[in-house]
Amino acid sequence: MNMPTKLRPATEQFSEGRVIILGVAGSDCHVVANKLIEYELRASGFDVINLGACTSVDEFVNAFQSHPDADAMVIGSVNGHAYEDLKALRDAKDNLLIPCPIIVGGNLGVTRDQAAKTKEKLLALGVDYVLEDAAELLLLLHQLPRRNVFIAE
Repeated sequence: MNMPTKLRPATEQFSEGRVIILGVAGSDCHVVANKLIEYELRASGFDVINLGACTSVDEFVNAFQSHPDADAMVIGSVNGHAYEDLKALRDAKDNLLIPCPIIVGGNLGVTRDQAAKTKEKLLALGVDYVLEDAAELLLLLHQLPRRNVFIAE
């Protein structure tokens, strides 16, 4: 019986080869959380395409067109302007320009009420998941099914 020479954590085995597009919404230049999330995703075995700060919806669309095998798109925003920055997502989702799940998280409002209203607006734009805590991200990503890697040319 051949035994593997190096055992990897189950989460890393599950994540291997999965592509995540990561970025910070349009008007937001805060990158500390973005870099920490990138580090955690890579350490968990994900392939991360990090677009960095101040990423427009068009840049997210272009990233997906360059990486059609992406399993999810993760967008952060801590300046409270996520909805304004991501309004063009509705059109991108309706036109199937971003068919993978979109996850948004961060500081979505100054108050709980404002954050709750922003969450509802983001979901109406086509965002699939809105997270309140970055610690929820890995669990969610591991629950998402792999996208079909056989993309027609």
